[in-house]
Amino acid sequence: MITIVTGTDTGVGKTVATAALAAHFGPRAVVVKPAQTGIGTDEPDSSVVQHLAGCEVDEYTRLEDPLAPDTAARLRGIEIPPINEHAARVRELAETRDTVIVEGAGGLMVRLDTDGGTLSDLATDLARDHPVRVYVVTRVGLGTLNHTALTVEALRSRGVEPAGLVLGAVPDALGLAEECALAELPRVTAVPIVAALPEGAGGLDPEHFRERVDSWLAGCLAGQ
Repeated sequence: MITIVTGTDTGVGKTVATAALAAHFGPRAVVVKPAQTGIGTDEPDSSVVQHLAGCEVDEYTRLEDPLAPDTAARLRGIEIPPINEHAARVRELAETRDTVIVEGAGGLMVRLDTDGGTLSDLATDLARDHPVRVYVVTRVGLGTLNHTALTVEALRSRGVEPAGLVLGAVPDALGLAEECALAELPRVTAVPIVAALPEGAGGLDPEHFRERVDSWLAGCLAGQ
């Protein structure tokens, strides 16, 4: 199975959600980061996933600046391989692994290569000959309804039906906006909320993170 993790924006919790999925699926899962930016300033997403989930992580392109991949590459005069090459490498991994999890960069329509290819293009390419499950990680605060609906609509316009919404960082105390979002997100998007990660989950030590993963993901992964 190929699983793709995208989000409504940067900083919504995609990396922690990816780590949670990888921890649930176990040691035969591998996480792919097609383009990792911010190598010179931030802890790479791949390192966070590897720390929390203890799984293998494969990066295809590493870029120094904390920008969108296409922008970071052009700034440095670097060419990123096109989406079809990413897809070929993911397919190769899928031949020997039970689960391949692909984490995007930023939102769905952020360009992952210097030819204009996006994560939605990668999902469409892979879905031609593999079962592909796409999860959309989103916020629960004000503004999430619009951002989430736009992301879901973009996926559907490319023939990809999202498997579910993942709440990336749910605070302990919910305000009015958060309470309404929990009810409104499934209604507005016609996509179920299938997992909720508590705020601060990425700061847990790996042992406790892995112990709690199944309770966070039980809604979307029961029996898988």
